[in-house]
Amino acid sequence: MIERLTGESARARAETLVAVYREAFGPPPWNEGEDEVEAFRARLDEDSRRPGFTAVLATADGRPRGFGTAFPTPSPLPRRRSYGWAAEIAGAGRLIGALEVTELAVSPQARGRGLAGRLLEELCSGAPRRWLLTSTQAPDAVRLYERLGWRRLNDGPGVIVFTWDMVAPDVNG
Repeated sequence: MIERLTGESARARAETLVAVYREAFGPPPWNEGEDEVEAFRARLDEDSRRPGFTAVLATADGRPRGFGTAFPTPSPLPRRRSYGWAAEIAGAGRLIGALEVTELAVSPQARGRGLAGRLLEELCSGAPRRWLLTSTQAPDAVRLYERLGWRRLNDGPGVIVFTWDMVAPDVNG
């Protein structure tokens, strides 16, 4: 089952989302430890208060199996995270107002069953423009986004920008 969460309900389920994040991003290729998990917890609290924030949570057999979070990219672009770098590649005009997928996590026990694609579809439902970042060290994620029709805008180093547009993009930003 996949349920949609508001910012408030995501904060109320934060421990569940953090547990899935830990399971999903602890092993290779991510190798994230408790510092990164705590950074996610802080981002979730901040992001869930943004206008337009949405999240989805998948459960099976009463256990959380995956989640996704997103919000419309604000204008002007923030000066933190990878916004400047992503804007250089995609064009700021392509990012501003587009749905920014900030997390997509599936527990190892639930992988290989199409859950990530279903989460992404539900999370992005109704958003004509979308974007996300993923690591070049995550070939499964890269293949997933390409298989689902997302467009890769670069080959790294380290991070790949993907977009999904139903409208003709203005790549010059």
